[in-house]
Formats: sequence, structure tokens, C-alpha cells
Amino acid sequence: MTRRKQIQFDNDTYLALHELANDRMATFQELADEAFADLLKKYERPVGLAEALKQSAAENKRGNIVDINSRRRIRRK
Repeated sequence: MTRRKQIQFDNDTYLALHELANDRMATFQELADEAFADLLKKYERPVGLAEALKQSAAENKRGNIVDINSRRRIRRK
């Protein structure tokens, strides 16, 4: 499912992005996809279920998973 979102850029940024898209013979959408994919990768955020499962399996293999039964439960009043 594709969602449409509207974002705003200042005029100088828009012109620079437009020129970059033209130089690379790419669409603005392709630039945005690349930028957001790089951002998610930088912060180690998975995109999609398959990638999330791979990341979870890798963390489990390294032993970085905290056993949820070992945490103290906090009761709310």
C-alpha cells in the first residue's frame, strides 16, 4: 500500500533537489526513496517484516535479546 504525504522545502533546497534529479536522470520520488532508505539504515531500522525478522534473528544469535521474564513487572495503581 502506497501512501501519499505532502512535505515542504524552502525554495533553495527544492531547486537543488530538482537539479540533482535532472543530473541523475531520476525522479524526485527516486531521490526521496534513496534518502529515506539511507536514513532508516543509519538508525538500524528494518523496512518490512522480512528485514525485521532477519534483524531479530541476528540479535538473538549475538545474545542481545533481553529475557522479558527476567524484568520486574510494574503495577499501575
